[in-house]
Order: sequence, then C-alpha cells, then structure tokens
Amino acid sequence: MSGKVTIVGGAGRVGSNTAYALQLGQTCAEIVLVDVAAEAAQGEALDLTHGSAAVGPPSIKAGSYEDIPGSDVIVVTAGLRRRPDESRLQLIERNAALFRTVIGDLVAAAPGPDTILLVVTNPVDVLTYLAATELGWPPARTIGLGTVLDTLRFRSLLGQRLEVDPARIDGLILGEHGDSMAPVFSSLRYDGDPITSLPGYSDRLAQEAFAVARTAGAECLRLKGGAGYAVGLAVREVVAAILNDTGAVLPVSTLHASGDFQGVTFSLPTRVGRSGVQEVMPLALSEDEHRALAHSAEVLRETIGRLASEPTA
Repeated sequence: MSGKVTIVGGAGRVGSNTAYALQLGQTCAEIVLVDVAAEAAQGEALDLTHGSAAVGPPSIKAGSYEDIPGSDVIVVTAGLRRRPDESRLQLIERNAALFRTVIGDLVAAAPGPDTILLVVTNPVDVLTYLAATELGWPPARTIGLGTVLDTLRFRSLLGQRLEVDPARIDGLILGEHGDSMAPVFSSLRYDGDPITSLPGYSDRLAQEAFAVARTAGAECLRLKGGAGYAVGLAVREVVAAILNDTGAVLPVSTLHASGDFQGVTFSLPTRVGRSGVQEVMPLALSEDEHRALAHSAEVLRETIGRLASEPTA
C-alpha cells in the first residue's frame, strides 16, 4: 500500500466520510485533511487516527495547502450548501466562485506533474469543466466523481429488489450527475449474464430502481442533511483505480475533446489509472439511450456556457 491522498474539505461530512472509507479500505499510505475549519480537520484526523490500531495504515493528519506537494491524488469535497429560497443556478454560481478560489490555491501549492485531481463537490460536472479548462494541467489529470455514486446506488437498489448480491451486478448510469442522468438498461448484467435471466426481473422493476436512485441524494438531504457514506465509498473506487493503476472502467466525469459530446464534461465509461483518464470506452447504446445522453449533454452545455463566460476569480 502506497500513495498520498489530500482531501480539500476534509472536515466536512463528505470529506471525513471519504477519509474513513479510504482508511477502512487501506487504499493509501497517507491521508491529509485540509479545511478552512482547521480545528475541525484536526479533530477528524485525531478521531480517525484513534482507530488505526484496528485497521492499520494509512497515517492521517490535518494540514494545509503547504502539505499538498507529493500528493498522488487531491480530492476536492469543499463546497457550499443550498440556501432556503436559493435557485439551483445561484448555488452553482456560488460554488463555482469558491471552486475557482480552490483552483488558484492548488496552482500556488504546486502539487507536482503527476498529481490527479478528483472533483467531488457539486455540481460536479460543471466544476470538473472549470478545473479541466482553468487549472492548467493536462485534462486527463482532472476527473470528476460523476455518476459513480449514482451507479452504485442503482446497482444497490436493484440487488435489494431482486434479493441478490449488488456487487455482482454490472450496470451504468451515465451523463450528468443530476436530473438529466441517463440509465443504460441494456448494460445490466449479473455475473456476466444478462440480468433479464434473474427471477423477478422486469423492465418496470429496473425503471423503479432508477427513479429512486435519481432522487436518492435529495432524499438523504431531507432525512439527514446530506449523503456521505456512499459518496466516500464511491470516491474510494476511483482513488483505488488511480493508485493501483488498475485500468478499471468507471463512469467518471471527464472533458470530452472530440465526438458527439465534444466540449462537455460528463460521465461516460472511462478507463482510469495512474495517469488519470486512460481511455473513454466505446458505447453500444439503444436509440432511446443515445437520445437521453444527448439531452444530458445539452443540459450541461447550457450551464457550462454561462459559467465559462464569467471572469475567473
């Protein structure tokens, strides 16, 4: 086990849950928690360190941007929550302004030529676009969590409904991590075989599971103030693929430089390894699935177009 992961926003719900998931998975050798709430970050690091005898490494500490050099992966979870009476676009604009500040701080910290940036803060596709176009790094080194979380939710809900192990289900949700996300029902497999062979499966059941997955984030927000544990596990999947150079195919958000979705940052099946984005995999989609993905791209083009025209902070 090796590798250093810095979590910017490490004292928040998502940041601390991510650190915990990385710790339990023994994903890396070192975790640094960076947060404007410095004492809270120290407290989270202390609490996590107290459990290290149960699971072993990594070493965990609170730090600052000065600790970023040497990081193999920087995970950004820092963000603002939606205010009462605030529109989605207003939240996007506030988080974009904050994120541009983070980008400036990251550049000043000079993390190194091989560091991978993993964006988790929402709206993740928009902020991944800002990072990929404004950070000054090769776009392949900038990845958004994208629909990795939505896909995990979908597979888990399918497993629950079918009473099977969700870890043995393969399936994808692609496009925006948001309202226009697009399920790829034709990709559903169980132990490599079409999921239609399972007793109890139906197209209606899959549609119902997707509908719940699509609104799962809002439901977690309503019930407990926001998601955290599943996000941390989703981040762990991506970080493990990077540090272990596995070439795992994950629905991460990346900037697409060519093809039907040129200029859009959203999730397609992507091979991920130590260099970041290794390859975007070809897709075999039905007409309905392609139409849904094209709609998702247009939704993001509109939002990205508004923010890309704003001056950087």
